[in-house]
Amino acid sequence: MSKIRTHALEPSKTVLLLVDFVNPLDFDGAAALAPSALEAARQTSSLRRRLAAEGVRTVYANDNYGQWTSDFKALWQHCRAAPGIAGKIAKLMAPKRDDFVLLKPRHSAFYATPLDLLLDQLRCKRLIVTGIAADNCVLFSAMDAYLRGYSVWIPVDCVAAESAAARDSALEQMARVLKADIRPSEAVRTGR
Repeated sequence: MSKIRTHALEPSKTVLLLVDFVNPLDFDGAAALAPSALEAARQTSSLRRRLAAEGVRTVYANDNYGQWTSDFKALWQHCRAAPGIAGKIAKLMAPKRDDFVLLKPRHSAFYATPLDLLLDQLRCKRLIVTGIAADNCVLFSAMDAYLRGYSVWIPVDCVAAESAAARDSALEQMARVLKADIRPSEAVRTGR
């Protein structure tokens, strides 16, 4: 029996999690969400560049849309080719060669995915959760991160919801219950 060789991953004590940014935006409420999603993508793209310069790794966590044979690259290409805001967001959030990607079957990036194992191998202690929607998939992912003992930062300018009130309410709850840092992306020194 031959052994499977594993390669140690370079540690990244902080990891940037991109939740559902690669998205065709074809659901009820998408029209209300789209403008704030585009702004969140712009801010997250800027944050991502700063983090990459510090060696912070990026993980995409996207819905599989109920299709168990989904492929992230095909999803990104489909969204990139879409007209309007979905295409703009996909172009802003283009994956890099060394990014990690996973498809999630439900709201949380942790539920039924290998995310926790990946973060453990990266020796991650702090998770920066960004994406759409703040009051749904971002909230569930942040809750699961907190339950697993990660320090959580959810930059207010890097998440979107169908309304500012829904975003702010979710962020207030995450700050209060999860002890999450919700300051804007420019306000916190990232550190590797």
